[in-house]
Amino acid sequence: MRATTTRATTTHTTVGIIGAGPAGLLLARLLHNAGIDCVVLERRDRAYVEQRQRAGILEQATVDVLRAVGAGERMDREGLPHDGIELRFDRRSHRIDFPSLTGGRRVMVYAQTEVVKDLISLQLATEAPLLFEAEVEAVEGWGGASQAGTTPTVHYRHQGHPATLTCDYVVGCDGFHGVARNAVPASLRSTYERTYPYSWLGVLAEVPPAYEELIYAHSPRGFALASMRSPTVSRLYLQVPNGTDPAEWPDARVWDELDARLATDADPGWKLERGPVTGKSVLPMRSWVTEPMRYGRLLLAGDAAHIVPPTGAKGLNLAVADVVALSRALVQWHVTGSTERLDAYSETCLRRVWRAEHFSYSMTELLHTDPAHSPFQTRLQLSQLDRITRSRDAAAELAENYTGLPMEP
Repeated sequence: MRATTTRATTTHTTVGIIGAGPAGLLLARLLHNAGIDCVVLERRDRAYVEQRQRAGILEQATVDVLRAVGAGERMDREGLPHDGIELRFDRRSHRIDFPSLTGGRRVMVYAQTEVVKDLISLQLATEAPLLFEAEVEAVEGWGGASQAGTTPTVHYRHQGHPATLTCDYVVGCDGFHGVARNAVPASLRSTYERTYPYSWLGVLAEVPPAYEELIYAHSPRGFALASMRSPTVSRLYLQVPNGTDPAEWPDARVWDELDARLATDADPGWKLERGPVTGKSVLPMRSWVTEPMRYGRLLLAGDAAHIVPPTGAKGLNLAVADVVALSRALVQWHVTGSTERLDAYSETCLRRVWRAEHFSYSMTELLHTDPAHSPFQTRLQLSQLDRITRSRDAAAELAENYTGLPMEP
């Protein structure tokens, strides 16, 4: 099937994709490679989309999928493979070695911003429809109780002009605040949510990382994470109270606090290399899931269906797992007419989603200092961290979840 124009402002395609984040762009690649036409609608302009700062830890399976769709060349050249993480707590440190605990799996540090750039370049190089500044206003005919037998229709404005896209299926990859999920009446959705009593102050600094792998630190002063964007750019995080204004944290205070939270008795003189800070922002922490992920011919993927706190580095990777499962379901339907995989899409994805939600929640609760914590609860945290350092099984559980659970066979 080919995308065809039926009127000046009305277009038909097989799959309409709302949102040009990693989920929407990767789904478009998977469908294109399978010979299924689709149109991607993105409300922002290309420059904005390519500059959105997001997570940068790719699971082994995510790396494999990006390579398979042809988006791995620059990632393999510029990304930073990591074979472990370091845990710091009680002024001591312990390294978790991923390959030895997972049968060889590892992760890749490669910013989501760069993943999006690579996927956009692929999409445009093949002249597959990708419309920027296409703001979706409504999704109709997706198959609700009052819409039986209707055709899914997306109403949008492209560069200010009204337009309509009809399709066989609509996929919402437009995030938590997107139109797709909200097109479904709240009475048909179940929502599960936890808001955490702290946030992250994220800092981007033009300085080479003073460490080879990520450092996750539990401290009486609060959580800290030492990460990186590249060999010349550090990405650093501090636990702060909700509602914190980044202006309250001048550069010197940031560096001093990071040094204090990352300190160990084994190397008391260790400090981060300091450099120019180019960005600061505060990131609230939440866990959130909506069920189901399919409503007739409307399907949700990525942040439109679930959000995790960043502690476990699962957000982008969950989106990839969603669209891999969805692409396989759509290919089965396209080739055979069977909707067996589409019918199982929500259940298939939610099984993995809830495991990732649990891991992200557990890592968050384990490493952060909750203002409501008693000394008893703090001792429980330290006990569990100590167990991870002494038990191969406990360390393997962390490593297997961090490097990523297997995707649908």
